[in-house]
Amino acid sequence: QVQLVESGGGLVQPGGSLRLSCGASGSIFRIYDMGWYRQAPGQQREMVAAVSRGGKTKNAESVKGRFTISRDNDKSTVLLEMNSLKPEDTAVYYCNADAEILQGGAIIRRDYWGPGTQVTVSS
Repeated sequence: QVQLVESGGGLVQPGGSLRLSCGASGSIFRIYDMGWYRQAPGQQREMVAAVSRGGKTKNAESVKGRFTISRDNDKSTVLLEMNSLKPEDTAVYYCNADAEILQGGAIIRRDYWGPGTQVTVSS
């Protein structure tokens, strides 16, 4: 009942930049935290950055100073501005939303995930 779709991935050179976006749609009552996770080949999925409804952010140590997360509550979107990209940033990036939906007259809260978008940093 909540759909997330990511966009903005692609191939960039080391030191380059990309901007990822994610939009949420569906029977959404309220979205709390939204975030970006990534999974590189042979690696486990890890949190990259997250932002609360009020704008409080947290970032993985590996991306601090390089990535910036932001959101637009009215549009139910979350952005990830990625700068100074490194080869080790190569991964599939997934959008995540902690959301409440209306179902059967009740409010249900759970995590939702997008299908992912590929980011490849290579020369």
